[in-house]
Amino acid sequence: IAPGIFLLDQRKRFSTMPEIELSERHYELFSPPSDVRGMTKLDRTAFKKTVTIPVLKVRKEIVNKLMRSLKRVALQRPGIKRVIEDPEDEENRLIMLDPYKMFTDDSFENAELSILKQLNVSPQVSKYNLELTYENFKSEEILRAVLPEGQDVTSGFSRVGHIAHLNLRDHQLPFKHLIGQVMIDKNPGITSAVNKINSIDNTYRNFQMEVLSGEENMVTKVRENSYTYEFDFSKVYWNPRLSTEHSRITELFKPGDVLFDVFAGVGPFAIPVAKKNCTVFANDLNPESHKWLLHNCKLNKVDQKIKVFNLDGKDFLQGPVREELMQQLGRLSKERTHSVHIVMNLPAKAIEFLSAFKSLLDGQSCGSELLPIVHCYSFSKDANPAKDVQQRAEAVLGTSLDACSSVHLVRNVAPNKEMLCITFRIPAAILYKNQSLNLEKHEEPPLKRQKTDKSFSKEKTQIA
Repeated sequence: IAPGIFLLDQRKRFSTMPEIELSERHYELFSPPSDVRGMTKLDRTAFKKTVTIPVLKVRKEIVNKLMRSLKRVALQRPGIKRVIEDPEDEENRLIMLDPYKMFTDDSFENAELSILKQLNVSPQVSKYNLELTYENFKSEEILRAVLPEGQDVTSGFSRVGHIAHLNLRDHQLPFKHLIGQVMIDKNPGITSAVNKINSIDNTYRNFQMEVLSGEENMVTKVRENSYTYEFDFSKVYWNPRLSTEHSRITELFKPGDVLFDVFAGVGPFAIPVAKKNCTVFANDLNPESHKWLLHNCKLNKVDQKIKVFNLDGKDFLQGPVREELMQQLGRLSKERTHSVHIVMNLPAKAIEFLSAFKSLLDGQSCGSELLPIVHCYSFSKDANPAKDVQQRAEAVLGTSLDACSSVHLVRNVAPNKEMLCITFRIPAAILYKNQSLNLEKHEEPPLKRQKTDKSFSKEKTQIA
């Protein structure tokens, strides 16, 4: 007899199944036993449970052909085979059926009945007792059974290589070690589960974390948009939810363009842009981020295309960025086609750093051809987040951005908290102070205005 299968009657191996009782068809049928409620230390043996399910007896040689037609009603549970040997007859097989879809023999649809008739299979189903174990329950089912009734269940997490990064709520903390172990058990490749224990508010943007279960090793490897990154997750900032945003910005670059990445982290903007034959200057204040950025440049074979710095963001802007822009001014020509982009991905504080652009090229020969495009990230809890971010950027710069900016919704961070990116060309009057410019032939290229509210998150920023 196959493991997990128990006959209802030893004298009669099969019994007809006119109908599964309503109580058994309740949604609790595939829930763990009720006595696991409140468990704080995982006991896998406590999750054994026997349920009654329908099975269909068929000849073994037609199983494969029949399964394609019975996909709708076949049982699908973790670790459970949908076809088992018939303990009475080795020439037959038993197909496990979903009790939620097979209430009676009449639950087969016409197309299913047709194929059964064609293959000379009786539609009469029998019932079996199936023993479920810990391996047969989904993580959400386990946590819903363990945590107090009515409380939110955490079954999702951010995956960072072999690490599952959770952000548990207060009512889940008594169960944190159990939750961590369940995440490891139910997700192949996950060998460590961690929980954030403070917000990202320190100088280096990393956060304190607690290992809930599994190995202590936080050095991990991830693949994002065809690039590989290695880093110590406990010492640098990495958010897998920004993958789409990294790609969106990268797509704006053409060969020959220049990128200044002010808060580069371990390189998710800098490395893909460098691969497009662009000139990249990447900076991060965190010594660990700087170390892993250098490592990832070599890992992705762009170490000859990226200049890496370990400076405060303002010092980077007023030092290497200013110096490079001055050199760019000296090389300007009417044939110049490349763009200069400055990415500032520090949502909690990046807008404050915009003040560094004031008079950045004061005293230099004015050139409207060299007006960098800034992509500045910020959080907003305002009812109109796009307007809020633009107004705060304008307040720091001391000028209106109406004619030269667009706002992109990156993601919803939390209820009533959005992450956005405002993109704009630095106004010449800001970059060159108050010097007059001849803009008859070289007008500041406007950015395509983006809609706000529901639709503005779907459009892409278009750079002239």
